Amino acid sequence: MTKAVCGTVLLFLLAACGGSEANGTVPTVPDTLTLMTHGSFAVSDGIIERFEAEHGVTVEILRSDDAGAMLNQAILTRGNPLADVIFGIDNTFLSRALDAGILDSYTSPGLTAVPDDLQLDSEHRATPIDFGDVCINFDRSVINDNDAPASLAALTEDRFRGQLVVENPATSSPGLAFLFATIAEFGEEGDYTWKDYWAELKANEVTVSAGWDDAYYSQFSGGAGQGERPLVVSYASSPAAEVVFSETPLDEAPTGVMQAGCFRQIEFAGVLNGSDAPELAAAFIDFMLSIEFQEDIPLNMFVFPANREAQLPPVFVDHTTIPQGVATLEPALIDANRQRWIEEWDAVMLP
Repeated sequence: MTKAVCGTVLLFLLAACGGSEANGTVPTVPDTLTLMTHGSFAVSDGIIERFEAEHGVTVEILRSDDAGAMLNQAILTRGNPLADVIFGIDNTFLSRALDAGILDSYTSPGLTAVPDDLQLDSEHRATPIDFGDVCINFDRSVINDNDAPASLAALTEDRFRGQLVVENPATSSPGLAFLFATIAEFGEEGDYTWKDYWAELKANEVTVSAGWDDAYYSQFSGGAGQGERPLVVSYASSPAAEVVFSETPLDEAPTGVMQAGCFRQIEFAGVLNGSDAPELAAAFIDFMLSIEFQEDIPLNMFVFPANREAQLPPVFVDHTTIPQGVATLEPALIDANRQRWIEEWDAVMLP
């Protein structure tokens, strides 16, 4: 028996006997990978199963209602995480996640196909997976494209009185993104600030919903909405979803998108510090950047894949608006001011 064969046999026997070695314990291969994510995470049947088959593991999904609640849970369990990998931290919360130290660095080879402007963490603790734009949507049966508001300022005009519904930035991710869009547009200094703008929106009878579901489905009148207001804060890709999920075939989306005043959201994944399966978590991030996973994103989560080599479905391309000149704020600026801005917004909007 050669030395190599003896070594192989010895390792087999050690593993079969429970993994103990003279100088420690033989690492065991995890058979489960837990993904922490938000309630909007969705993939086609068979996608996750392919990762499971390739790696011989079961993927368990731990969902939170929204990205904010998910991040809070991850921070509270820092170092002893409930999951191995997290997906859905967006750029409005990114700096908070990085400062809390909940993510380990991992440089995925898939990042070579991701544009630099989506890679906001130079230490690669957060890997960009997708992006989308939060924009005002309008009901085309009430407001035609030529009469739609062309700027955020237009929403304060009398012709749009009582027509807009927005989400509360304290409880809604798109609501927070829209608040940031107004701060980027009007600023904090000068004769007219973002707080002046919101005071004018309030005077123009804007209504506020706690979350996107209520705003879109209960307050908005367009598409799948059952409300009475023809303007809502939603996504640039919402019209594509209206076409895809319509019970009858549609050539044109029943809703339109205002191109001005949009805020770009980028969603990230990361390996949670303290994971029992960091290698598997890293492999899952590689999988999320693969062409297979990336091309599944548009018609399930209705956002754009981060991998520029991924092909987009024609229906998504035909009915999704790509706004020009989207608003952005530096993650550090957001982190330093997020809570103050929300409190100041609340003070302006209180009855």
